[in-house]
Amino acid sequence: MRGFSIDQFEKRTLKAQQLMQNHELDALLLTTETNVRYFTGFLTRFWESPTRPWYLIIPSKGKPIAVIPSIGEALMSKTWLEDIRTWPSPDLEDDGISLLSDTLKDIAKNKNIGIPSGTETYVRMPQTDLKKLSQNVKLTSDFDIIKKLRMTKSNEEIDKIKNACGIAADAFSRVPEIAFENVNLDEVFRKFQVLCLESGADWVPYLAGGADTEGYDDVISPAKRVPLKKRDILMLDTGLVWDGYFCDYDRNWSVGTPSKVVSESYSQLLEASDAAFELAKPGATASDLFYAMNSVLTRNSSGTDAGRLGHGLGMSLTEWPSLIPDDHTVLEQGMVLSLEPGITIKDKIIVHEENIEITETGARYLSPKADKELSII
Repeated sequence: MRGFSIDQFEKRTLKAQQLMQNHELDALLLTTETNVRYFTGFLTRFWESPTRPWYLIIPSKGKPIAVIPSIGEALMSKTWLEDIRTWPSPDLEDDGISLLSDTLKDIAKNKNIGIPSGTETYVRMPQTDLKKLSQNVKLTSDFDIIKKLRMTKSNEEIDKIKNACGIAADAFSRVPEIAFENVNLDEVFRKFQVLCLESGADWVPYLAGGADTEGYDDVISPAKRVPLKKRDILMLDTGLVWDGYFCDYDRNWSVGTPSKVVSESYSQLLEASDAAFELAKPGATASDLFYAMNSVLTRNSSGTDAGRLGHGLGMSLTEWPSLIPDDHTVLEQGMVLSLEPGITIKDKIIVHEENIEITETGARYLSPKADKELSII
């Protein structure tokens, strides 16, 4: 099912308000696409335009209040919200900041207004307007309320992520149709995005990867107009979206029969991912999963310096927590994670990624688990 029932948004709002009460917050101010959508269901690609600011207020009681450009009123009115306040934007003199200030002062009575301010957060509004707002109302941290809520997904959210994973799996299964010796890498990238759309993706905002002899240099560079050749390892890492939720996993292929060192390294990557999967359950920590993978990766070779070996996943391509040594977030049922071990082969790397859900007693794969043997094209 696309979208969510109203009771999903009511539950999210009530949970936020309960946490707000614990921290003596009179309102939350949200400014980013994912946070606004989380409480409203307001789904649009119009956020790609940086011109207009959009605001959502979570009061201490009642429904959220939207303070948005008038161009968005028709779509926002289709959500469960009732109080939608608008202004004609862009306005070079006052782009909604007076309306926002007046609304917050009326709701919070000059008391504490929380804004997300921890890691992986930002405030989407002009700095000058943020300064003006802070002179009129009391802004403070949200005490990680949004992080806590969004890290744990409902069954309906997980179903959307699983569906996105299934769409990607269908596209991955068709890669041999578009990738083979002498085909340019940039052409593979373009055609793979088409495969994703044909398989049911709403859009493909993220596609990364690489291809080179027995590995690749990195996993974030744009594709080059370079033909695939024998002994290349091709990797495609897709973050496609279905109904506002991402999948984020990759697959690797060998152009021709892989060398022994590549086959062994690939097996080691899968072993590392399996080690984290077996450990993943409520009560374990993000750092536990990092160490489980890292101990396998560094057994007879070196890992990569990517900085982490996985992360949360959901409305954003990457979310909390990070699978790093210093992230001691305790895993809970309903969390969705990517497991992303990487290994170095001489001056190249190979990376493997899966998406999993934390269940009541352990974990389950949302991405169809990769084959034990490296696929050959």
